[in-house]
Amino acid sequence: MAYSFKGAISFGLIYIPINLSLTIKNNDISFNQIDKQTNSRIQYKKTCVDCEDRTVKQEDIVKGYEYEDGKYVIFTDDDFEKIKSKKDKNITIEQFIDAAEIDPVYYDKAYYVVPTGAEKAYALLLKAMEDENKVGIARTVLGTKETLIALRVKDGQMLLNTLFFYEELQKNPAKEIKTEIKEKELSMAKMLIENMTEKFNIEDYKDEYRKKVQDAIEAKIAGKEIIAPKEKAETNVIDLMKALEMSIKDTGKTSKKKVKEAK
Repeated sequence: MAYSFKGAISFGLIYIPINLSLTIKNNDISFNQIDKQTNSRIQYKKTCVDCEDRTVKQEDIVKGYEYEDGKYVIFTDDDFEKIKSKKDKNITIEQFIDAAEIDPVYYDKAYYVVPTGAEKAYALLLKAMEDENKVGIARTVLGTKETLIALRVKDGQMLLNTLFFYEELQKNPAKEIKTEIKEKELSMAKMLIENMTEKFNIEDYKDEYRKKVQDAIEAKIAGKEIIAPKEKAETNVIDLMKALEMSIKDTGKTSKKKVKEAK
């Protein structure tokens, strides 16, 4: 298994060597870009602009920062490593918080934390965090970027989530909606929400569109034409109360008596 990070968790004076492994696998169906005239694959080449567009090998490519128009300072991987302190290379826990304090909008990628030594210290930290229901907030440098981190425990496993920084969050472009909500409408909306409320089980949700794409691929290979499914025309209900009534009826979990009471 390939690991995304090899380093250590620093917790006070405790040092736990770890690896990180991605929790999510890429399940996308891969398509190549094809020239529709010749059915030939499209290729992308890295070329040098100032040397007659010759192709440049990956090992000959370095990072450059443009400080003036056309002028660059060059950075190699070794340069970036020299900049890092020991703290930058480790995942240093700075504080513990309640999980509810983190708005989910800040969560990015998730990793499994795999100890490669100091197993007792790892187990102790995991158990203490689980018992106290706390999340460890840490920082480290991944690649060339400082990363904010949340260490958490779920079902006896330690997980690491990278977080976005506050300044990375964009302002919501939606304007504040100022409108009067009628009590009857609110009551009906709450009833609809109640009717649609069930226990969440992630295993109940499958990637149905992926299956459709796979079936379409098989059909194409067999020389068959893809036929669009016949669907019912959508009901265009303009009146909000009427739409709520019909929605509640469709959920099938309430009686007409409740609908009348809400009116």
